[in-house]
Amino acid sequence: MKPVSRDGYKFRTDICIPCYQTGRDTALTPAGFMDMAQEIAYWAAEELGFGYTTLHVHHTAWVLSRMHVHFEKNAFWRDFVHLFTWHKGAGGLFYLRDFDMQGENGEHLVTATSSWVVMNEETRRLVRPEEMEHLLKVDGPVDDAIAEPAPKLQIPIGMEMEPAGTHIVSYSDIDLIGHTNNVRYIVWAMDHIPQDEVFAPVKDVYINFNKETTLGQTIEIFRVKADNSWWVEGRSEGKSCFTAKIVF
Repeated sequence: MKPVSRDGYKFRTDICIPCYQTGRDTALTPAGFMDMAQEIAYWAAEELGFGYTTLHVHHTAWVLSRMHVHFEKNAFWRDFVHLFTWHKGAGGLFYLRDFDMQGENGEHLVTATSSWVVMNEETRRLVRPEEMEHLLKVDGPVDDAIAEPAPKLQIPIGMEMEPAGTHIVSYSDIDLIGHTNNVRYIVWAMDHIPQDEVFAPVKDVYINFNKETTLGQTIEIFRVKADNSWWVEGRSEGKSCFTAKIVF
């Protein structure tokens, strides 16, 4: 990914979709999009003065809490796309950031909204929003890629989840702040959807990151289907680590 360029409050990077972020149909995968979104978010935050470098000095870091990704149209291997992101300020306990992936002709391919918190790397506790207010102000109105913030997910009442397998948090899961990278959770979720269904086109991905996981932890994966959606939850010692809803 190239460094970002700025146009007003939005940041943009131009990408040629690589093969390793696509599936067997050569379409961009949910995890592939989230990888790109994570990287441009880091670049944009750095440019605004509240990125990884600035926060790390104070032993703090950005942590993704919720995300909603909507696939309007597939992007494929070797397609040239433009990925935009912008910071939308605070929303309750969260800081909001949106994304918009467009084709060369400006058509919307993927839109997303995300909700972030700031974590103290030493105590692993959240930093109060008022402590970050001086860094994270937004001047003037901004657009919405998706109008509603990513929701808190609740497993549908009356739906009993079935065990789908386990995953031991391993080397390939760990990120630069020492816990499981957010993209890995959607990989785990997709890996535990039945093979005869998981390759269908994805319309929406909703995910909540409920509790961080670290190297060596065993995550029990549960799933249930409701209409055209699969709900997948990861639990460690009986507590929810993540909840995902994938709409096909």
